[in-house]
Amino acid sequence: MKAAETGSFKSAAEELGYTQAGISYMMSTLEKEMGTTLFIRDHAGARLTADGEALLPWIQDVCNSERALQTRLDEVRHIDSGHVRIASFASIAIHWLPGIIDRFLSEHPNVTFDISCFESQDALEDEMKSGNFDCGFVVLPAPEGFYTIPLAQDPLYVVVAKDHPLACRDYFPTEALAEEPYIKVRNDSHTEMDALFERHKVTPNIRFVMDNDYAVMGMVNEGLGYGLFSRLILRNIPFDLATLEPEIPTQREIGICVRSYKKAPIATKAFIECVRSWVAEAKTNQ
Repeated sequence: MKAAETGSFKSAAEELGYTQAGISYMMSTLEKEMGTTLFIRDHAGARLTADGEALLPWIQDVCNSERALQTRLDEVRHIDSGHVRIASFASIAIHWLPGIIDRFLSEHPNVTFDISCFESQDALEDEMKSGNFDCGFVVLPAPEGFYTIPLAQDPLYVVVAKDHPLACRDYFPTEALAEEPYIKVRNDSHTEMDALFERHKVTPNIRFVMDNDYAVMGMVNEGLGYGLFSRLILRNIPFDLATLEPEIPTQREIGICVRSYKKAPIATKAFIECVRSWVAEAKTNQ
Protein backbone atom coordinates (compact mmCIF):
# COMPACT_ATOMS: atom_id res chain seq x y z
CA MET A 1 0.00 0.00 0.00
CA LYS A 2 2.79 2.44 0.86
CA ALA A 3 4.65 1.65 -2.37
CA ALA A 4 1.47 2.23 -4.37
CA GLU A 5 0.84 5.49 -2.51
CA THR A 6 4.35 6.90 -3.01
CA GLY A 7 5.04 5.37 -6.44
CA SER A 8 8.50 4.38 -5.29
CA PHE A 9 10.07 1.49 -3.36
CA LYS A 10 12.73 3.91 -2.13
CA SER A 11 10.15 6.36 -0.71
CA ALA A 12 8.17 3.51 0.84
CA ALA A 13 11.35 2.19 2.46
CA GLU A 14 12.19 5.61 3.90
CA GLU A 15 8.71 6.08 5.38
CA LEU A 16 8.53 2.57 6.85
CA GLY A 17 12.11 2.34 8.11
CA TYR A 18 13.33 -0.38 5.75
CA THR A 19 16.10 -0.49 3.17
CA GLN A 20 15.11 -0.20 -0.48
CA ALA A 21 16.50 -3.70 -1.06
CA GLY A 22 14.34 -4.99 1.77
CA ILE A 23 11.18 -3.52 0.24
CA SER A 24 12.10 -4.89 -3.20
CA TYR A 25 12.62 -8.36 -1.70
CA MET A 26 9.29 -8.26 0.15
CA MET A 27 7.43 -7.15 -2.98
CA SER A 28 9.06 -9.93 -5.05
CA THR A 29 8.12 -12.49 -2.39
CA LEU A 30 4.54 -11.20 -2.27
CA GLU A 31 4.25 -11.39 -6.06
CA LYS A 32 5.46 -15.01 -6.00
CA GLU A 33 2.91 -15.90 -3.32
CA MET A 34 0.10 -14.23 -5.29
CA GLY A 35 1.21 -15.59 -8.62
CA THR A 36 1.09 -12.26 -10.44
CA THR A 37 3.13 -9.10 -10.97
CA LEU A 38 1.91 -6.25 -8.79
CA PHE A 39 4.33 -3.48 -9.82
CA ILE A 40 6.02 -2.23 -12.95
CA ARG A 41 9.57 -1.19 -12.03
CA ASP A 42 11.36 1.39 -14.14
CA HIS A 43 13.61 4.44 -13.79
CA ALA A 44 10.62 6.55 -12.73
CA GLY A 45 9.88 4.32 -9.73
CA ALA A 46 7.21 1.66 -9.22
CA ARG A 47 3.61 1.78 -10.39
CA LEU A 48 0.82 -0.73 -10.05
CA THR A 49 0.03 -3.16 -12.84
CA ALA A 50 -3.58 -3.79 -13.82
CA ASP A 51 -3.62 -6.79 -11.44
CA GLY A 52 -2.09 -4.63 -8.72
CA GLU A 53 -4.81 -1.99 -9.19
CA ALA A 54 -7.50 -4.68 -9.01
CA LEU A 55 -6.05 -6.25 -5.82
CA LEU A 56 -5.31 -2.99 -3.97
CA PRO A 57 -8.83 -2.61 -2.43
CA TRP A 58 -8.61 -6.18 -1.11
CA ILE A 59 -5.22 -5.49 0.43
CA GLN A 60 -6.61 -2.31 2.01
CA ASP A 61 -9.37 -4.42 3.56
CA VAL A 62 -6.77 -6.82 4.97
CA CYS A 63 -4.84 -3.92 6.52
CA ASN A 64 -8.02 -2.36 7.94
CA SER A 65 -9.04 -5.71 9.43
CA GLU A 66 -5.60 -6.17 10.97
CA ARG A 67 -5.79 -2.66 12.44
CA ALA A 68 -9.25 -3.39 13.84
CA LEU A 69 -7.99 -6.68 15.32
CA GLN A 70 -5.06 -4.91 16.98
CA THR A 71 -7.41 -2.26 18.38
CA ARG A 72 -9.70 -4.97 19.75
CA LEU A 73 -6.76 -6.78 21.34
CA ASP A 74 -5.63 -3.53 22.96
CA GLU A 75 -9.13 -3.02 24.33
CA VAL A 76 -9.23 -6.55 25.73
CA ARG A 77 -5.97 -5.84 27.55
CA HIS A 78 -7.06 -2.42 28.75
CA ILE A 79 -10.51 -0.95 28.14
CA ASP A 80 -9.24 2.63 28.08
CA SER A 81 -6.69 2.08 25.36
CA GLY A 82 -7.50 2.58 21.71
CA HIS A 83 -7.24 5.01 18.84
CA VAL A 84 -10.22 6.78 17.22
CA ARG A 85 -9.94 8.16 13.68
CA ILE A 86 -12.52 10.90 13.03
CA ALA A 87 -13.59 12.50 9.74
CA SER A 88 -15.26 15.88 10.18
CA PHE A 89 -16.20 19.22 8.71
CA ALA A 90 -14.28 22.27 9.88
CA SER A 91 -17.31 23.82 11.60
CA ILE A 92 -17.84 20.71 13.73
CA ALA A 93 -14.12 20.43 14.45
CA ILE A 94 -14.13 24.05 15.64
CA HIS A 95 -17.38 24.26 17.58
CA TRP A 96 -18.16 20.71 18.75
CA LEU A 97 -15.07 18.54 18.94
CA PRO A 98 -13.07 20.49 21.56
CA GLY A 99 -15.87 20.12 24.11
CA ILE A 100 -16.64 16.53 23.14
CA ILE A 101 -13.03 15.36 23.28
CA ASP A 102 -12.38 17.22 26.54
CA ARG A 103 -15.28 15.33 28.15
CA PHE A 104 -14.26 12.01 26.59
CA LEU A 105 -10.64 12.26 27.74
CA SER A 106 -11.73 13.05 31.29
CA GLU A 107 -13.12 9.50 31.40
CA HIS A 108 -10.76 7.74 28.97
CA PRO A 109 -7.40 9.56 29.17
CA ASN A 110 -5.40 6.88 27.34
CA VAL A 111 -7.39 6.94 24.11
CA THR A 112 -5.74 8.83 21.25
CA PHE A 113 -7.33 10.61 18.28
CA ASP A 114 -6.63 11.30 14.62
CA ILE A 115 -8.92 14.03 13.24
CA SER A 116 -9.15 15.14 9.60
CA CYS A 117 -11.36 17.88 8.16
CA PHE A 118 -12.98 17.77 4.73
CA GLU A 119 -14.55 20.51 2.61
CA SER A 120 -16.59 18.01 0.58
CA GLN A 121 -18.92 15.41 2.04
CA ASP A 122 -18.32 13.22 -1.03
CA ALA A 123 -14.61 13.10 -0.19
CA LEU A 124 -15.39 12.39 3.47
CA GLU A 125 -17.72 9.53 2.53
CA ASP A 126 -15.14 8.04 0.16
CA GLU A 127 -12.56 8.00 2.95
CA MET A 128 -15.09 6.40 5.29
CA LYS A 129 -15.93 3.70 2.74
CA SER A 130 -12.22 2.95 2.30
CA GLY A 131 -11.91 2.31 6.03
CA ASN A 132 -9.52 5.18 6.63
CA PHE A 133 -11.71 6.53 9.48
CA ASP A 134 -13.64 4.88 12.28
CA CYS A 135 -16.48 7.42 12.34
CA GLY A 136 -17.45 10.61 10.56
CA PHE A 137 -19.77 13.58 10.94
CA VAL A 138 -22.10 13.94 7.94
CA VAL A 139 -25.05 15.93 6.71
CA LEU A 140 -28.00 13.56 6.41
CA PRO A 141 -29.12 11.63 4.57
CA ALA A 142 -25.94 9.57 4.54
CA PRO A 143 -25.49 7.12 1.69
CA GLU A 144 -26.48 3.47 2.03
CA GLY A 145 -23.98 1.21 3.73
CA PHE A 146 -23.44 3.37 6.82
CA TYR A 147 -24.90 3.03 10.30
CA THR A 148 -25.94 6.61 11.01
CA ILE A 149 -27.08 8.33 14.19
CA PRO A 150 -28.91 11.69 13.84
CA LEU A 151 -27.55 14.34 16.21
CA ALA A 152 -28.97 17.83 15.64
CA GLN A 153 -30.91 20.12 13.33
CA ASP A 154 -28.79 23.01 12.03
CA PRO A 155 -30.90 25.84 10.49
CA LEU A 156 -29.70 27.67 7.37
CA TYR A 157 -29.55 31.45 7.30
CA VAL A 158 -29.07 34.18 4.72
CA VAL A 159 -26.35 36.68 5.65
CA VAL A 160 -26.03 40.21 4.27
CA ALA A 161 -24.07 43.33 5.17
CA LYS A 162 -25.49 45.39 8.04
CA ASP A 163 -26.37 48.26 5.68
CA HIS A 164 -28.08 45.99 3.11
CA PRO A 165 -31.62 47.22 2.24
CA LEU A 166 -33.07 43.91 3.46
CA ALA A 167 -30.99 43.65 6.63
CA CYS A 168 -33.82 44.74 8.92
CA ARG A 169 -36.49 42.48 7.40
CA ASP A 170 -38.02 39.68 9.44
CA TYR A 171 -36.98 37.18 6.76
CA PHE A 172 -35.17 37.12 3.39
CA PRO A 173 -37.87 37.02 0.67
CA THR A 174 -37.95 34.32 -1.96
CA GLU A 175 -37.69 36.78 -4.85
CA ALA A 176 -34.52 38.21 -3.34
CA LEU A 177 -32.93 34.73 -3.39
CA ALA A 178 -33.28 34.85 -7.17
CA GLU A 179 -32.64 38.54 -7.84
CA GLU A 180 -29.91 39.56 -5.36
CA PRO A 181 -26.32 38.58 -6.22
CA TYR A 182 -25.37 35.33 -4.47
CA ILE A 183 -21.83 34.58 -3.30
CA LYS A 184 -21.38 30.82 -3.23
CA VAL A 185 -18.97 28.52 -1.40
CA ARG A 186 -17.44 26.23 -4.04
CA ASN A 187 -18.72 22.67 -3.88
CA ASP A 188 -18.91 20.18 -6.72
CA SER A 189 -21.64 18.06 -5.12
CA HIS A 190 -25.30 18.76 -4.29
CA THR A 191 -25.47 20.59 -0.95
CA GLU A 192 -28.10 21.69 1.56
CA MET A 193 -27.77 25.20 0.05
CA ASP A 194 -28.82 23.80 -3.32
CA ALA A 195 -31.74 22.12 -1.57
CA LEU A 196 -32.79 25.48 -0.10
CA PHE A 197 -33.00 27.05 -3.56
CA GLU A 198 -34.94 24.05 -4.84
CA ARG A 199 -37.38 24.35 -1.95
CA HIS A 200 -37.99 28.00 -2.83
CA LYS A 201 -38.16 27.08 -6.56
CA VAL A 202 -35.61 29.71 -7.59
CA THR A 203 -32.31 29.78 -9.46
CA PRO A 204 -29.72 31.93 -7.68
CA ASN A 205 -27.98 34.83 -9.38
CA ILE A 206 -24.43 33.64 -8.67
CA ARG A 207 -21.95 36.53 -8.66
CA PHE A 208 -18.84 34.89 -7.18
CA VAL A 209 -17.77 31.37 -6.26
CA MET A 210 -15.23 31.22 -3.42
CA ASP A 211 -13.24 28.33 -1.91
CA ASN A 212 -13.65 29.34 1.73
CA ASP A 213 -16.54 30.21 4.08
CA TYR A 214 -14.76 33.23 5.54
CA ALA A 215 -13.82 34.46 2.05
CA VAL A 216 -17.54 34.50 1.17
CA MET A 217 -18.34 36.31 4.43
CA GLY A 218 -15.72 38.94 3.61
CA MET A 219 -17.37 39.61 0.26
CA VAL A 220 -20.79 39.77 1.91
CA ASN A 221 -19.43 42.17 4.52
CA GLU A 222 -18.48 44.56 1.71
CA GLY A 223 -22.03 44.53 0.36
CA LEU A 224 -21.22 42.52 -2.77
CA GLY A 225 -24.04 40.03 -2.32
CA TYR A 226 -25.61 37.58 0.10
CA GLY A 227 -24.38 34.26 1.43
CA LEU A 228 -25.95 31.10 2.84
CA PHE A 229 -24.61 29.40 5.96
CA SER A 230 -25.74 27.11 8.73
CA ARG A 231 -26.11 28.35 12.30
CA LEU A 232 -23.11 26.26 13.37
CA ILE A 233 -20.78 27.91 10.84
CA LEU A 234 -21.97 31.38 11.87
CA ARG A 235 -20.95 31.00 15.52
CA ASN A 236 -18.20 33.44 16.59
CA ILE A 237 -17.49 34.68 13.05
CA PRO A 238 -15.10 37.66 12.63
CA PHE A 239 -17.69 39.74 10.70
CA ASP A 240 -20.67 41.77 11.90
CA LEU A 241 -23.29 40.51 9.45
CA ALA A 242 -27.08 40.63 9.48
CA THR A 243 -28.60 37.15 9.75
CA LEU A 244 -32.07 36.39 8.36
CA GLU A 245 -34.16 33.26 8.01
CA PRO A 246 -35.16 32.45 4.43
CA GLU A 247 -38.85 32.92 3.67
CA ILE A 248 -39.31 29.16 3.88
CA PRO A 249 -37.27 28.06 6.95
CA THR A 250 -34.79 25.35 5.98
CA GLN A 251 -32.36 23.28 8.00
CA ARG A 252 -29.82 20.55 7.59
CA GLU A 253 -29.51 17.53 9.88
CA ILE A 254 -26.11 16.56 11.23
CA GLY A 255 -25.32 12.97 12.16
CA ILE A 256 -22.41 10.69 12.93
CA CYS A 257 -21.83 7.48 10.99
CA VAL A 258 -19.78 4.29 11.09
CA ARG A 259 -19.54 1.52 8.57
CA SER A 260 -20.75 -1.02 11.14
CA TYR A 261 -21.68 -0.21 14.71
CA LYS A 262 -21.47 -3.87 15.78
CA LYS A 263 -17.93 -4.22 14.45
CA ALA A 264 -16.75 -0.78 15.59
CA PRO A 265 -13.95 -0.76 18.20
CA ILE A 266 -15.02 -0.23 21.80
CA ALA A 267 -13.24 3.14 21.91
CA THR A 268 -15.18 4.30 18.82
CA LYS A 269 -18.50 3.22 20.34
CA ALA A 270 -17.65 5.04 23.57
CA PHE A 271 -16.78 8.15 21.58
CA ILE A 272 -20.08 8.02 19.68
CA GLU A 273 -22.02 7.75 22.95
CA CYS A 274 -20.07 10.74 24.29
CA VAL A 275 -20.97 12.71 21.14
CA ARG A 276 -24.65 11.89 21.56
CA SER A 277 -24.79 12.99 25.19
CA TRP A 278 -22.70 16.14 24.61
CA VAL A 279 -24.81 17.31 21.65
CA ALA A 280 -28.04 16.57 23.54
CA GLU A 281 -26.86 18.73 26.44
CA ALA A 282 -25.70 21.48 24.09
CA LYS A 283 -29.16 21.59 22.46
CA THR A 284 -30.82 21.78 25.90
CA ASN A 285 -28.60 24.72 26.90
CA GLN A 286 -29.16 26.73 23.69
